[in-house]
Amino acid sequence: MGQAMKAAVMKDIRHIEIEELPIPVPKEGEVLVRIRSVGVCGSDVHYFVEGRIGDFVVQTPFILGHECSGEVVEVGKGVTHLKPGDRVTMEPGIPCGRCDFCRQGRYNLCPEVVFWATPPVNGTFCEYVVHPANFTYPVDPSVSFEEAALVEPLAVGMYAVHRAQAKPGDVALVLGSGPIGLVTLQALLSRGVTEIIAVDVVEKRLEKARELGARLVLNAAKDNVEEEVRAFTQGRGADLVFETAGSVQTAQLSVEVAKRGGKVVLVGLPSKTHFDFGVIRILDKELDVLGVFRYANMYKGCVDLLNARRVNLATLITHRFPLEKTQEALLFAHEHKAESIKVVVNVGS
Repeated sequence: MGQAMKAAVMKDIRHIEIEELPIPVPKEGEVLVRIRSVGVCGSDVHYFVEGRIGDFVVQTPFILGHECSGEVVEVGKGVTHLKPGDRVTMEPGIPCGRCDFCRQGRYNLCPEVVFWATPPVNGTFCEYVVHPANFTYPVDPSVSFEEAALVEPLAVGMYAVHRAQAKPGDVALVLGSGPIGLVTLQALLSRGVTEIIAVDVVEKRLEKARELGARLVLNAAKDNVEEEVRAFTQGRGADLVFETAGSVQTAQLSVEVAKRGGKVVLVGLPSKTHFDFGVIRILDKELDVLGVFRYANMYKGCVDLLNARRVNLATLITHRFPLEKTQEALLFAHEHKAESIKVVVNVGS
């Protein structure tokens, strides 16, 4: 193995160059992983196009990417559960392990978390990374690298469903049928929820939601979602509403279509930080409104579901690009939402 690796480095907004960087060396408790597949996340696209998300501002040069998989090539001292050649997926956020949130098991809220591709922490659009072994999970040899990379978005959907305490018999409404909406749908099915309504404005995504098991799909550009949900639920509304589109309109709609005593789970990041939200409706219906920030304690279960073929992540992948065309991959994901679901960057052969 040489001493240098290729990396797709963001040099400016909408501009990435392939550079050679030193291959990192694993320390005690770490592993060196050769990256094989990286999913393009909406946050990657946002940083690439806008240069920031809220208070997180890109300072170039910067490496994007955090949905990833690869194979172990070297283990640091003290690592016993992994060995060179293992296929792995990596949980991208490393908490401090000391604060109150970490002690309570809610380490996604750790104020000192180090999360790949969240400025100023570089991500994984590169050939090699080092990572703590405790946040690196082996996957079955039959699982493709592309599938293993998508454990990360699956963890978001699983955590949202966990927060909602979804159970068989619930009627669940998923607003948005992009990658996060579709993994939320699969997470619901894995918990025995079968009465699922999927909403989007892109027919390709609604077709995928139907294929994966949604009982009813609605095109919000054509259908009256409130009326259709009332009809499907005999006037009650949905027990659980998951907003995954990151849209102001769907966030506002969520409290209208939830049943009295139901739950609204906000997963997507809307473009505005402040907007009108139906507080009176929340009070009148006594709704539980739950926020979701990434995930905690989800990776092992998600890997188990993938190994057992209880979820289908491969079906979400619509377009593939090599590392050398990372810029094109990000632009494509930004400009072709109607024809793509999940774009993946594959590294090496």
